[in-house]
Amino acid sequence: MLAKRIIPCLDVDKGRVVKGKKFQNIRDVADPVELAKRYNEAGADELVFYDITASNEERNIFLDVVEKVASEVTIPFTVGGGIRTVEDIHKVLRSGADKVSINSAAVNNPDLIEEAALKFGSQCIVLSIDAKQNDKNQWEVYTNGGRYNTSMDAIDWAIQGEKLGAGEIVVNVIDTDGEKSGYNLELTKIIAESVNIPIVASGGAGQLEHFSQVLQPGYADAALAASVFHYEEISIPELKKHLADNGIDVRRDLSWK
Repeated sequence: MLAKRIIPCLDVDKGRVVKGKKFQNIRDVADPVELAKRYNEAGADELVFYDITASNEERNIFLDVVEKVASEVTIPFTVGGGIRTVEDIHKVLRSGADKVSINSAAVNNPDLIEEAALKFGSQCIVLSIDAKQNDKNQWEVYTNGGRYNTSMDAIDWAIQGEKLGAGEIVVNVIDTDGEKSGYNLELTKIIAESVNIPIVASGGAGQLEHFSQVLQPGYADAALAASVFHYEEISIPELKKHLADNGIDVRRDLSWK
């Protein structure tokens, strides 16, 4: 069985890491390059960088910031936001990313997943799904940073994304984003059972137990989090020790073995 992964997330706006709740009330946090260096040294398994306003503002991602972050990390590095074409993906990979995360552009043009997977390999293509539950308890897909409801079924979209060639799926639940109340185990499990590619849980981490819950067998393969790491409420070595103590296989650091 593969080790479970811990992935800090850098939500970037205008060159700065920011954080909000439910995609609202965005606040400045830190410099992305400095944070990336910190997480790389702390034992994070991967790093994610989202340019959170690029899609809504219909502009290209800030490649100069991507290049600076990539130059400081030795762990796998995923980049998303404002990516619309195969050429955009090529530019991001050339700037130092190992994987590219697509959301709005994939919904608008599902063929982009297939074209990109064929050109660069499925291992490079991550389908990010921003999901919210409606009053009928159905999970719907949102785009443009949670601003637009597509009315697409999130589970069906995950299944289609795998068929098109996505190598991984990030399940980000809007209602738990930044709330620190725990990941949505229900949706994570449903999607994990519906596809055969790795699932990354996102939105809601607040305590050590939230990670051990969502990384148990049958749920997520990796857990993405932001504010608990940014504000040093949870350290990555502390988290990995907790997971290992609870029987969850993680990449070990000799300092706490």
